[in-house]
Amino acid sequence: MVDLTESGAVSPGHGRHGQSSGSCKKTSKKSRTRRSKRGRRRRSKKNRNNKTPPPYLPPEAEEGNIEYKLKLVNPTQYRFEHLATQLKWRLQEGRGEAVYQIGVEDNGLLVGLTESDMKASLKTLKRMAEKVGADITLLREREVDYDLDRNTRKIAEVLVRKVPDDQQFLDLRVAVLGNVDSGKSTLLGVLTQGELDNGRGRARLNLFRHLHEIQTGRTSSISFEILGFNSKGEVVNYSESRTAEEICESSSKMITFIDLAGHHKYLKTTIFGLTSYCPDFAMLVVSANTGIAGTTREHLGLAMALKVPIFIVVSKVDLCSRGTVERTVRQLERVLKQPGCNKVPMVVSNPDDAVTAAQQFAQSACITPIFTLSSVSGESLDLLKVFLNILPPLSNSKEQEELMQQLTEFQVDEIYSVPDVGTVVGGTLYSGVCREGERLVVGPTDEGRFLRLKVGSIQRNRSACRVLRAGQAATLALGNFDRSLLRKGMVMVSPKMNPTICCQFEAAIVLLFHAKTFRRGSQVTVHVGNVRQTATVECLHGKDELRTGERAVVRFRFIKHPEYLRLGAKLLFREGVTKGIGHVTRLLAATAGSAAPRGR
Repeated sequence: MVDLTESGAVSPGHGRHGQSSGSCKKTSKKSRTRRSKRGRRRRSKKNRNNKTPPPYLPPEAEEGNIEYKLKLVNPTQYRFEHLATQLKWRLQEGRGEAVYQIGVEDNGLLVGLTESDMKASLKTLKRMAEKVGADITLLREREVDYDLDRNTRKIAEVLVRKVPDDQQFLDLRVAVLGNVDSGKSTLLGVLTQGELDNGRGRARLNLFRHLHEIQTGRTSSISFEILGFNSKGEVVNYSESRTAEEICESSSKMITFIDLAGHHKYLKTTIFGLTSYCPDFAMLVVSANTGIAGTTREHLGLAMALKVPIFIVVSKVDLCSRGTVERTVRQLERVLKQPGCNKVPMVVSNPDDAVTAAQQFAQSACITPIFTLSSVSGESLDLLKVFLNILPPLSNSKEQEELMQQLTEFQVDEIYSVPDVGTVVGGTLYSGVCREGERLVVGPTDEGRFLRLKVGSIQRNRSACRVLRAGQAATLALGNFDRSLLRKGMVMVSPKMNPTICCQFEAAIVLLFHAKTFRRGSQVTVHVGNVRQTATVECLHGKDELRTGERAVVRFRFIKHPEYLRLGAKLLFREGVTKGIGHVTRLLAATAGSAAPRGR
């Protein structure tokens, strides 16, 4: 008969209080050891699983440019044709870009593939891409560990990008913000020219437009720089003797940087760049050695007020210790998490982070990627390039098609006189399609009229272009049209539109800051799209005055001349320290040909 006490069983009476005999102590010690070993095994398995990605992605969406595929191994000809058609649809949804997740089921379960199946799937995907005129780039591979078998299973994330035809590459606009001397222009010079800075600002010289900018090193005007990626995700700027036209010809994706002024003296120019050029994203540059200083908070607030998604670059990390850089990053994280911002900071430290940041940034407005880099040593510059290469457009093909079907409307942001060409206007096509030789009307003039003109040649990103589509920026040659009749803030529209202009309009506003009170008779500078003009507050509906943080519907009246506005357009106004935002709710129409409103 086996002694139960010896074999490790404990009588009910002894289970709670313990056993005084040595054999029971020895046995309980053994069982505790076995239990602790089992616990360690469980914990180690749990820790291993923590290193792998979560077992699920969000379920696959029917729309959008992201496709899940479990595997693509030796499809039949009929199946291959179907897959190629599906890829064409995803590319159309992403305006020339699609992301394929291989080894993932439609419900988002990360199953993973063996090495041989993954190779075969990638080979099939490459054949599909070639059929529709695209290239593939492997973004990353990740292991999936379920401990089900000993074979390593992987999932792959692949970027498919169309080879451009007729210059219809994907073009994203990025506004560059930040305090004076934070290194904005230098960073753009290094990114677009491929040569590191010498520590004294050599990389930024080609970006400046005026002599005083070269002498002071400070940007006072809006300048544009382009960074092109080919269908394989490689930067095309860095080849020998690359002109803008050559960059455009070989790019599948173009990042147009809008370099804005950092000095408070040029704040109106910065606001004009943000409201008029309709950037898709904003890049806030912060110097690692000075942290959040000067106009940094103001620029961050402007981008958030205009609902422009923003990512942050901490520059000049070569000038200070790692502790100083970390302190600046912590300072940024605190500001971003404040109730007014409600952002989720995401520090990017490796290529995998850069891929994740690019995808989550476009999907969620609250994610804010943070890069720490140097334009002198080149540290982490590649991470920013990976991020910009993968960054998807915010609007899908359906929204783009709807805008293109509307009547032509082009915002006039810049006016030039070019020898042998004549008058040239620069700006953004808000809606419709514009072609060479098209007849449009431009206005409103000071008297509220619209004048007929004919579009000559079109240039996009400094290279000739025959057709301009909604959302694209370009310069249009107008031949011998009298330049003195044009001004910033005008629009060129289709004669069929019968545009409505206004001297007065109403807007629902929030007063962000005012030293005293905001009341009838106050004069502010109003920014609506490319319109910038002083306006008088005619009345506040339901209130006599406004204080900081209060809301109201306000009627404004332009003091110089009527303007063309759109209902629902975002509005930003300022005067000294007074600041407010809102949107246009009602236009009080002025008939074409009416006299300009009286001044005060």
